[in-house]
Amino acid sequence: MEKLPKQVYTSEFREQAVAMIERDKLSVAEASRRLSLSQKTLANWVRQARSDKLPRAGDGNGIAARRTVTDAEAENSRLRRENAELRMERDILKKSAAYFASESWRGAR
Repeated sequence: MEKLPKQVYTSEFREQAVAMIERDKLSVAEASRRLSLSQKTLANWVRQARSDKLPRAGDGNGIAARRTVTDAEAENSRLRRENAELRMERDILKKSAAYFASESWRGAR
């Protein structure tokens, strides 16, 4: 199976995601669905923000200080991840189809 590419998020995106939860009073599950990211990742960001350990944009900490990700790069990353997931699903379906085809041949004799 193919390994999913690691997602990289800017500090600004993390701050906005946490602000969405706190400002709009959304649950972590609802916000993660809207942002298309893992609930665990978002819950970690909220926990870090509440303990003041979430890297702030422009602090010199974190990914945003090293390099900002453009919208095209973020979209490209999202599409690569989706492509990897679809390949895994396709491979699973191929194997299951082959299994059931071999079962039907055995039962026909």
